[in-house]
Amino acid sequence: MKPYTAKIEYDGMGSVIARQGDSGPRVMIDAHMDELGGMVRRITPDGFLSMQLLGGWLDQALVDQRWVILGSRGPVRAVTGIRDVHVVPADERGRVYARNTIFLDVGARDADEVRALGISPGDPVVPDAPFYVAGGGTRYVGKAWDDRIGLAVLLEAMRRTASGSHPNQLFYVATTQEEVGLRGAHTAAEVVRPDVGIALEGGVAGDVPGAHPEETQARLGAGPGLFLYDSSQLPNRKFVALVKDVAREKGIPLQLDLVQGYGDDSAEIQKAAGGVPTVNLVVPVRYTHAHNGVVDRADFDRMVDLLVAILQRLDAATVKDLRDFAPPAS
Repeated sequence: MKPYTAKIEYDGMGSVIARQGDSGPRVMIDAHMDELGGMVRRITPDGFLSMQLLGGWLDQALVDQRWVILGSRGPVRAVTGIRDVHVVPADERGRVYARNTIFLDVGARDADEVRALGISPGDPVVPDAPFYVAGGGTRYVGKAWDDRIGLAVLLEAMRRTASGSHPNQLFYVATTQEEVGLRGAHTAAEVVRPDVGIALEGGVAGDVPGAHPEETQARLGAGPGLFLYDSSQLPNRKFVALVKDVAREKGIPLQLDLVQGYGDDSAEIQKAAGGVPTVNLVVPVRYTHAHNGVVDRADFDRMVDLLVAILQRLDAATVKDLRDFAPPAS
């Protein structure tokens, strides 16, 4: 953020708040920095570690994976083991391993060797999943697209608006602890006191085998998305109409989606400062909340174009209209 503004501050949760502009509506553009992970719960006498999971993991996604433990003496690699097929009874081979039966293996012989590595209860545990380019250069595979893709959109939009014109005070905010309760968005919104808010997230792509059409309608490569509903928030309908209008004007394909079992920072932003019109804009992602996700570069580029165009549209009169709930005069 530093090349694009000299005004950077932090809330008490560690969220990063970068400001551009000194007048006009206060627009909060949000993406969260945290990812799914865990922390060490306890060390067993024979050198294994149990893990407290952080965020919405599926038990199916945990076994036979690589992890990194952030210990006091530096990163330590680990694996979550899996029972050998040669000894698992036939009637158990199709079962999912419950999370409370899964242990981290760092290759230690006993608890003393674990401690000698600088590992102790409470140490963070993060997925180990290297990035690579697939699909002829247009599809990217990596971990934590929820919400690294949102952060990437935020940074690129910030670069563009640093040298372009806009009629607002832009607060680009990278928040903490979204995956465990939208906490950083709450505290950051108290600092920013926004007039309007835009959350940037990883969406849920449904273009994979076995997906049910009512779960999500988004597809990779079909453009950025706009959530009309999720389990944590309902967007401001005037703001939804504005996003649709800007996308149409700029020729940007826009996917509309409604996803249950999904929460995002816009839920906390919209409850701040007496009520804030918000929308949640998403870049579709395959396989969120797992070690390896997939995104399409074209969706990212179009999302940046859409966001910058929206920010240029949000002048004082437009923001005032978004916040106006008064019934028409009789």
